[in-house]
Amino acid sequence: MTRSPVVAVDAATLTYDNGTRALASVDLRVDAGEFVAIVGPSGCGKTTLLRMIAGLLTPTSGAIAWWGRSSSPDPRALAMVFQSPTLMPWARVSTNVRLPLDLAHVARAQADDAVRRALAGVGLGDVADRLPRELSGGMQMRVSIARALVVAPSLLLMDEPFAALDEFTRYKLDDDLNALWRERSLTVLFVTHSIQEAVYLATRVVAMAARPGRVLASVTIDAPHERSAQWRASPQFVAHCAQVSQLVAEASHT
Repeated sequence: MTRSPVVAVDAATLTYDNGTRALASVDLRVDAGEFVAIVGPSGCGKTTLLRMIAGLLTPTSGAIAWWGRSSSPDPRALAMVFQSPTLMPWARVSTNVRLPLDLAHVARAQADDAVRRALAGVGLGDVADRLPRELSGGMQMRVSIARALVVAPSLLLMDEPFAALDEFTRYKLDDDLNALWRERSLTVLFVTHSIQEAVYLATRVVAMAARPGRVLASVTIDAPHERSAQWRASPQFVAHCAQVSQLVAEASHT
């Protein structure tokens, strides 16, 4: 029996009220356990597509199905991490992470236990009582990821979460995310402008073209799921980066 994909985007388009076509017809299938990175030039609709998959935008035409259902995504099975941590500055880290559970009226004892596990999972078990301003940018992003993971989603959507961080911190968080994806059997859609980051993290890279946004090609990354610094220096990695770079260059001129 064939299992339904986690996400199936079927000829989905998006045209804004002012007539701007943000997305042409997009088809995309994401199966359970995949780590799909989405790359492309600015304005190609990467974030728009991700927001449609999150249920934050409604396609003008076409359809999106989640786990074989087309009504709306299950908020308990899907979580999104945005470009900035979007933390409540006045609230402790534990309160920030607990927010989705509070909104779902989860019992406090159960919620607090989930918060402890989520923070431990991102290496921040010792900062629960701190305020966001007391944390570095990388730590704030970890808190944002913990807040997404606290609901134990099976689908994690991430919109350039590490773009504003220094390279060292970004590499560390890439490794941490790779480990979380494998340990929790997550399905991940990850938008990034970094071709190297996309190839390092993903099992598949989807390249998009602009004006209007559309999927240009999909590249399978044939490498072990557990990545390392040695993988970044391998001929395979360099070849995959060159292939995706060529696609993005083509996308910029189509």
